[in-house]
Formats: sequence, structure tokens, C-alpha cells
Amino acid sequence: MKIDLTGRKAIVTGSTAGIGRAAAEGLARAGAAVVVSGRGNERVDRAVQEIRESVPGSDVSGVAADLSSPEGVGTLIAHTPDADILVNNLGTAFIRDFTGIEDVAAIPDDDWLRLFQINVMSGVRTARHYLPRMVSRGWGRVVFVSSESGVNIPKEMVDYGMTKAAQLAVSRGLAEAVAGTGVTVNAVMPGPTRSEILGGFMAKQAEAQGVTQEEAEQGFLKSARPTSLIQRFATTDEVANMIVYVCSEQASATTGAALRVDGGVVRFLA
Repeated sequence: MKIDLTGRKAIVTGSTAGIGRAAAEGLARAGAAVVVSGRGNERVDRAVQEIRESVPGSDVSGVAADLSSPEGVGTLIAHTPDADILVNNLGTAFIRDFTGIEDVAAIPDDDWLRLFQINVMSGVRTARHYLPRMVSRGWGRVVFVSSESGVNIPKEMVDYGMTKAAQLAVSRGLAEAVAGTGVTVNAVMPGPTRSEILGGFMAKQAEAQGVTQEEAEQGFLKSARPTSLIQRFATTDEVANMIVYVCSEQASATTGAALRVDGGVVRFLA
């Protein structure tokens, strides 16, 4: 299968590192013109330069904006008023130790609301602008990068799981709203991935425990995700491969789906 997105413009939010960065490069390799976004100019400029070097001849630009706010989304829209592909990857998590219900009860309102603005509303606001324009042309791809934590809610990150479940709901609802238009809306559900946030956390854990990062990751899987079938962390490229596929012409019959790249963590058949 050869995925060719020549002539398509793609926006990938939160794409200076991790899954978003890998997705941006994957889309560029498929021929799409790619817009990288992040909060700071330095990281955005570095990611743009690295992708250009990795994919010679690629059309890559960047915009610095805080997409957790309406103003930040406005900055993105002013930079790129229209797009054929929107990958709502922006997201974060507050990783905490868990010893009991007291830890959950202690999560402050600000954490719940901050995660909702970053993980959910950023995608709502961008889709609200770009999706109608895709419908008017009769072609488009919107992808929400959710998580297996959206269906397998982690007790240590209930607030994060809540936002990832919300993304699944938004994705399915938007797919229903654009039925029959030639536009698809899907969610991708990664499992434990060696991304900037979780990978960085595991690197710190490894240093504190005096073990390798791989050993620390194995400890995490055994204690927190024992149902993993691949029994390792996924790479960002492995997740990006699924994202690039659902953005392709070949994925035209896939919409309203929650596509798992979770390494088999979630134990259900669908």
C-alpha cells in the first residue's frame, strides 16, 4: 500500500515532540504539506527544521500558539485558515502516585479544568472551524488522538481518563454529524508509548530506581498495564503509522471508529 497525500494540507496540533511529531513527519513523508504547532517558537522552529532535514523537499511550516485557549486557536486559524487534514494530538497528563481514594479526592478543580481545556476543548475548537470547510469540499480527515485510558480509566489519572473518554465521544458525534459527506472523523487510542511525557517520566523513574529505562517500563507494565500483549512500550512511529493511515485515501470507509494502537492492553473484542 502506498499512501500518497500530495496536494493535501495537514495540521497536527502538539507536534513538536512525541506522537504528534512522529505523525507530522509521517504525513510529510506521504506528501502532505504539514503545519506543526506548539506553544513556543523555539520548539516549533526546531521541529520544522528537523522534519525538513528528515524529509527532503517536504513542505513544512510552523505556528506557535497555546491551543488550550480560544485566542491560541485563533492564532492557528489566522496562520492556516484551511486544511484537508486535522490531527488533534495536543494533550498532556498529570502523572501522580496512587495510594488510595485520598489521592483522587485531592485532585483540585484547576487540574480537572486545565486538562479539559488542553485535551478536549483544543480539538473541539479546531474541528469547529476546519470541519465545515472540509464538508464543503467533499473531502477531509479529522483524527483525535485519544488513549486506551479513555476506556480503561486509570485510577491514578482519573482526570486524564475523563478527557480521553470525552475525546472519543466528540469524535463519534462529529462523525455522525458529517455522515455521507466524504469527510471522516476517527479517534486513535494509543497505549503506553515512549512519548515525551510518559517516556520522560519513565526515564526519571529508572534513574531513581537505578535501573534501565526498559526495566522501569517493564515494571510499569506489570503493575499498571499487565494485560499488554506486546509487553513493551510502543514507539511514537508505531502510533503515527495508524494516524497516517486514517488520514489517507485508502481509509475512506473508516469513520466514527476508535482505533486501538494499545498493544492489546484493553481486554475486549471490539
